[in-house]
Amino acid sequence: MNTDDRNMLARGYVATRLPAQDLDRARRFYSEQLGLEPVDERPGGLLYRCGGAEFVLFRSTGASPGTFTQMAWVVDDIETVVAELERRGVVFEEVDVPGLRTRDGIAEIEGNYPSKGARGERGAWFRDSEGNMLGIGEPVF
Repeated sequence: MNTDDRNMLARGYVATRLPAQDLDRARRFYSEQLGLEPVDERPGGLLYRCGGAEFVLFRSTGASPGTFTQMAWVVDDIETVVAELERRGVVFEEVDVPGLRTRDGIAEIEGNYPSKGARGERGAWFRDSEGNMLGIGEPVF
């Protein structure tokens, strides 16, 4: 196996897949609460694009446990994004565990992503209409 064969995945791009038990309900949530519209629609699935990446909501009989972040957006101004999403009806998770506590829905996370030159990150989490845990992050430089 040559080096190029081992890097096949590294040359590809990542596309998130999120399950939806009710695709119509999910579509309304992503449109009304997040302001996103699908760029393509197929039987059983909706394709979205954000900032050069894409994700798919797909009809599934399974459900996410919603116990971990399944997808996140990186933004420049987390307070503005959180305030706008709250205005649209998004409910942010309140977290209070050792080493991680939110204040007004936003947590200060020390030491995340030093390889990017960041001292840390500010983060916020919410669930979509299907129970998928989604996040918003802002690197702190």
